[in-house]
Amino acid sequence: MSDQAASYRRILKTSSIIGGASVINIVIGLVRTKILAVLLGPAGIGLVSLYSSLMSTATAVATMGIGTTGTRQIAEALSQDDERAVAVVRRAMFWGALLLASAGALVVWSLREVLAVRVLGGAEHAAIVGWLALGVALSVAGASQGALIQGMRRIGDMARLSVYGSVLNTVLGAALLWQWGQTGLVAYVLIGPLVSLLLGHWYVSRLPKVASGDISIQEMAHQWQTLLRLGIPFMGAALVSTLVQLWIRVEVGNTLGAESLGYFQAAWTISMQYIGFVLAAMGADYYPRLTGVINDHKAATRLVNEQTEIALLLSAPVFIAMIGLTPWVIHLLYSSAFAPAVDVLRWQILGDVLKVASWPLGFVILAAGAGKTFFWTETLVLLLMGGLIAGLLPVIGLQITGIAFLACYAVYLPLVYVLAMRRIEFQWQINVTRLFLAILVVCVVVSILSARYWWGWIVAVGVSIAFGFFTIIRLANMSNVGGPVGRITAIVQRVSIKGWF
Repeated sequence: MSDQAASYRRILKTSSIIGGASVINIVIGLVRTKILAVLLGPAGIGLVSLYSSLMSTATAVATMGIGTTGTRQIAEALSQDDERAVAVVRRAMFWGALLLASAGALVVWSLREVLAVRVLGGAEHAAIVGWLALGVALSVAGASQGALIQGMRRIGDMARLSVYGSVLNTVLGAALLWQWGQTGLVAYVLIGPLVSLLLGHWYVSRLPKVASGDISIQEMAHQWQTLLRLGIPFMGAALVSTLVQLWIRVEVGNTLGAESLGYFQAAWTISMQYIGFVLAAMGADYYPRLTGVINDHKAATRLVNEQTEIALLLSAPVFIAMIGLTPWVIHLLYSSAFAPAVDVLRWQILGDVLKVASWPLGFVILAAGAGKTFFWTETLVLLLMGGLIAGLLPVIGLQITGIAFLACYAVYLPLVYVLAMRRIEFQWQINVTRLFLAILVVCVVVSILSARYWWGWIVAVGVSIAFGFFTIIRLANMSNVGGPVGRITAIVQRVSIKGWF
C-alpha cells in the first residue's frame, strides 16, 4: 500500500469513528432539541442560547487558549518521542487548568450584577449569572481534559466521551425541564459541562502513565510560559468569536424580538452542530498530525489536500440534501412554529460549503503556532459578520444572519489560502479544486430550485443520493479498497469519471 493510500485510510478511519459518534450525537440531539422546542418554544430556546453564549464568552477568556495550545504541545512532544516532555505538559496543563478555572469562576461571580444588567437586561438576573460562574469553571477544566485526550490521539476515547456525554446530557436535561420547566433553564445549561468534566476525568485517568521522575516548578513554569504565549492570541480569537455571537444574539433579540432570536438559534444550531460532524472528525486527528509535519512543507501540503478532499466528499451529500429538505428538517428538529428559520438555514448551508473547504487551511495557522496571525484573521471575518448583521438587520430582517454567515466565509477562504501559501507553499490539487467548485455550484442551484419550486426537494434528494454513491466510490479508489467496492471503482474509472475528478 502506498504512503498516500495509507494516509487516506487513516483519515477515513478517524472520520468514521468521530463521524459515527457525531451521527449518534445528532440523533440524540434530535430528541433533546425537540423536547426543548416543545416545552419552551422559540422564546425559551433564545433564552438558553443567551445563557450559553454568556458562559461561553467567559470560558473563552478563562481558558487562555489552553484547549488549542495544550493539544499542540502534547502532539509536538509525542512527535519527538519525548516522554518527559509529555509528562511536563500534562502536569502543567493540570495545575494551569485548576488555577484558570478558579480565577474564571471568581471573576464571573464578582461581576454577576454588571453582567446581568449588560447581557440579561436587569440586576434581578444576577443569581443566574452567579450559577453560570460554576459552569465556567467546569468548562475550563473540561477543555484541559479534552486537549489532553486529543493531543494523545485517543480517537476512540474522544468518540466515547462525546456519545456518553450527549446521552447523559439529554436524559438529565430533559428530566430537569420536565420537572421544573423554564425555571430549570440554568440547571439545563450547567448539566453539559458537569457531565463532560466527570467523563473527561474518567478517560484521562485511563491514559498511559508516563515515567518522568520529579518535575520541577521551573520546568512547569517554562511550559506555562509557552502555553500562555501561544494561548493568549487563541484566547483572544475565541473571545472575539463568542463576543460576536453574543452581540448577534443581543441585536436579533432587541431588534426583532425573542421569537426571532429563537428562529436564528434554530438555524445556527443545525448549521453548527448537525452539519458540523465532518469538522469534528477533522479536528480529532488531523490537527495533531499536521502539527507533527508542519515544518515539512511537502508533507503538510499533501496532508491538507487529503483532508480537504475527504471533508468535501463526506459533507457534500449532506449539504445537498439539507438544502432541499430544509422546511422538513426545521419541522422535524423543532416545530412548525420555527418556519422563519428556513431561509436563514439555506444561506448558512451555502456558507458551510466554504467553511468545510477553509477549515483544513485554518489549521495550518494553528499547527504553526502563529497566534497573532490566527487572531487577526479570525477577528477580521467575525467582525465583518457581526457588522453586517448589526447594520442590515433592521433593513433586511432575519435573513441577513444567514447572508452574513456566507459573506464571512467568502472572505475567510481566500484569506487562509493565501496565508497557507506563505506558510507552507500550499496549493490545492486540481482534483480538490474541481470537487469544491462542483459542490458549490450544485448547492447554489439546488438552493434556488428548492426555494422557488415545490419539486426542488426531489432534485436535491436525487442529486444527494448520486453524490453519495460517487463519494463511496471515490473514497474506495483513494484508499485502495478491494472486494466488490474495488471492482465497482474500476468500472467507474473505465467510464471516465476519473477524468473529471
